[in-house]
Amino acid sequence: MLYQSTRGNSQPVSAAGAIKLGIAPDGGLFVPDRPVFVTAGELALMAGMTYQERAASILQLFLTDFTSGEIRECVQGAYDREKFDVPEVAPLQKLDEHLYVLELWHGPTCAFKDMALQILPRFLPRAVKKTGEDREIAILVATSGDTGKAALEGFRDVPGTRIIVFFPARGVSEVQRLQMITQEGRNVHVVAVEGNFDQTQSGVKAIFTDPAVNAAIDRRGYRFSSANSINWGRLVPQIVYYFSAYADLLAKGEIASGETVNFVVPTGNFGNILAAFYARQMGLPVKRLICAANRNNVLTDFIRTGTYDRTREFYRTISPSMDILISSNLERLLYEVTGGDAARVREWMGALQTAGRYQVDGETLEKIQAVFWSDFAGDPATMETIRNTYRQYGYLMDTHTAVGKYVYDRYVEATGDTGKTVIASTASPFKFNQSVATAILGEEAVRGKGEFELLEILSRATGLPIPKGLKDLDKKPVRHTLTVAPEEMKRVVQELLT
Repeated sequence: MLYQSTRGNSQPVSAAGAIKLGIAPDGGLFVPDRPVFVTAGELALMAGMTYQERAASILQLFLTDFTSGEIRECVQGAYDREKFDVPEVAPLQKLDEHLYVLELWHGPTCAFKDMALQILPRFLPRAVKKTGEDREIAILVATSGDTGKAALEGFRDVPGTRIIVFFPARGVSEVQRLQMITQEGRNVHVVAVEGNFDQTQSGVKAIFTDPAVNAAIDRRGYRFSSANSINWGRLVPQIVYYFSAYADLLAKGEIASGETVNFVVPTGNFGNILAAFYARQMGLPVKRLICAANRNNVLTDFIRTGTYDRTREFYRTISPSMDILISSNLERLLYEVTGGDAARVREWMGALQTAGRYQVDGETLEKIQAVFWSDFAGDPATMETIRNTYRQYGYLMDTHTAVGKYVYDRYVEATGDTGKTVIASTASPFKFNQSVATAILGEEAVRGKGEFELLEILSRATGLPIPKGLKDLDKKPVRHTLTVAPEEMKRVVQELLT
């Protein structure tokens, strides 16, 4: 299988080439050059498999220039008990007869990004070797909070790599910030940006596509790659957990073979829900993909109207990993639903860059709306959902998962669809403990308390253990203190790669 650019002006490359490059030379994103299918019989067999076995079977379909032994080795190294605190890796929790929660945060950084960023650092050195690359790989990451720590942890001290993570200085939680700035590793750099996530992400993309910067780092023996979800090697492992959730429902007798389910996905950059779309395209019996947004509801507006408009006020919310107005992975969806019409994708992406908005045609919108449904939750609704879910089910949700639960309730109200539905839970509730503790204990109980004191309070109140990745984080030494303006990012990258 080869991978082609969504913008059509780059030569197709192998899976290893796509993983190594991260982004296509024409600025597009790599997508498979042909569809992949999983039969009902193959899906039924997954019910008796471990997560690792399911991952190997799915990944082999896409990474065709990797041997089955290489893929098994990557999978076993990524999803072992030293890194994930439960044997299921991504366990499924039942709330009631209709609703389930897929917990994607049992990895070392307590967020769903670990599901991909524990395995990408195993893919990348192999991809580099397969393509005959002799330069060191410089990985650039823009993060709205969770990707950064997961990438730093995944690539820490991986031979042949350097990683630079940029995060918005005032756009992440205190826990997220400390996770990054205390990161150990000889090959890691962390830089705060005086701007929001979209400015940070745009700055990284500008570095990737700047010929002068690329030439300068090439002379120093580096080439750029990405660990953001624009990298296919980051996106493809996310497809696995949707198959795994369905296989678990089959194994537990919760659904019959072939029965359709809905997935609710809280999303900002669109990669997490796009992985569910690819799973559906492969034959996973999915009825609806429910896109849950926060107050930065650019995706909800797009799915409802076909107009993508990032020229709007940016809000900082209690679900900061979704505080995004430029959803990069939407480009891949547009390519897929237009039948690979790269010319139209180029036109829309050009309009987004120059005018800040674009409008898709009616046929494209109709295809999107046949699969996707969307709504959003403001902060008060998110807090209320955390509180009500805990009271009703005894289940504790973080602020992002609660956005998903709120939007699911609106979906049922609007459509009457009470079919089996899985909410993707993207972070441990302890990672956003101030909001979660306030929601279930009240403002008086948390007033004047620091985030790390609240970890203990929340643990005592709920009987849940503090995740290992968060415990005593405030006692670790700060190792990264650099802060820059968005326009200084290019200069800083060149200085760090000396």
